[in-house]
Amino acid sequence: MAHRRIQMRNCRQANSSGRGRLAAALMTFALAGALPAASLAQTKTAPPATAPAPATPESPPPYENELLRLAEIMGALAFLRDLCGQNDGAEWHKQMAALLEAEGVTRARRARLAGAYNRGFRGFETTYRSCTDHARAVIELYIEEGRALARSTASRFGG
Repeated sequence: MAHRRIQMRNCRQANSSGRGRLAAALMTFALAGALPAASLAQTKTAPPATAPAPATPESPPPYENELLRLAEIMGALAFLRDLCGQNDGAEWHKQMAALLEAEGVTRARRARLAGAYNRGFRGFETTYRSCTDHARAVIELYIEEGRALARSTASRFGG
């Protein structure tokens, strides 16, 4: 099995607004099939309950913890789904790269996001050598958790 850890590349400043970056980051679950696209489209058109303060390069956005958890979930799914025969780990890796492109506005932020993905990947890589019932259960739980995080973040912050 090929290792699909995220490597940090040159950091580029994003030109889009914070809401646009958030939408792109949350789209990772829609594109990977964990969040129905129709449900994401509904949240994109709804106005946010409270507008988040714009993040500066020195301060993370108010949804930082949610994105870090989503990154960790994507890393775990990249490993576990390949291990269990779905063979779509490369797609999760691509979605993480898209999240880094959209949200990695500073080198430190990219490092935090990539670190979360790699923690999720390595956490299961070090203990699982074959697909088990527990691994399949974790996949289901993580997809549900990722879906819930994406929905709640989009509804709170207007993604």
